[in-house]
Amino acid sequence: MTQNKIKEEDLELLNSKEGLYALLRGKRVNVSKALEEVRYANELKSRQEELIKLQNWVIKNEKKVVIVFEGRDAAGKGGAIRRITQYINPRHFRIVALNIPTDDQRKQWFFQRYINELPKPGEIVFFDRSWYNRAVVEPVNGFCSDKEYQIFMSQVNDFEKMLIQSDIHLIKFYFSINKAEQAKRFNEIKNDPLKKWKMTPVDEKAQALWNEYTDYKKKMLKHTNTEHAPWEIIDANQKTKARLKAITHILDTIKY
Repeated sequence: MTQNKIKEEDLELLNSKEGLYALLRGKRVNVSKALEEVRYANELKSRQEELIKLQNWVIKNEKKVVIVFEGRDAAGKGGAIRRITQYINPRHFRIVALNIPTDDQRKQWFFQRYINELPKPGEIVFFDRSWYNRAVVEPVNGFCSDKEYQIFMSQVNDFEKMLIQSDIHLIKFYFSINKAEQAKRFNEIKNDPLKKWKMTPVDEKAQALWNEYTDYKKKMLKHTNTEHAPWEIIDANQKTKARLKAITHILDTIKY
């Protein structure tokens, strides 16, 4: 893209502080990439401003919101949650990423420890992985028995119906990436000293178990994509588009 082909509105974007930073931070000037980055930043900011309005509505009207993020390892769930929560009031939201259950928790009703994390009035709770671990991750990796899996699948739709009947707004995201993109992201994580701690033994086996994950994912989506609690499947191969799509879906779904 040469300067004489740049539209006036694009030139204005490039002359902004964000545009100049995007244009000059690389070793080579790439106008198209810089414009893409600035447009994304502007769209993200606009949607984040709306998220503040949504949260204010949640607080004022004492609403309860649960947003579930599922997807393969390295699908971008955490990055999306960070952008969604970046500017909203931290006193009125929580991010829940539960550890491996304790022995006592294993003896409880499966959903009990998730119930303990549900929002109080005026609060939004983001589940970075959720009860759906039992639908995919656990059976694939042998962390639950077939009986436990079957019981979960027989109860989950009614469980979610109870949440909704209790005036909880429930949104379910599945972030979908392809095998090559997952391999690329794993490689980036392993080679980044600030991120390599994220790789777990489960992550290390994810590529080898790709087909098994696919089979259980398909069963989960087919069985639990209900009218009262549908899945929103996000094409997450491009992180920026995935984040914007997720935020837009939240804003469109909750009538704030």
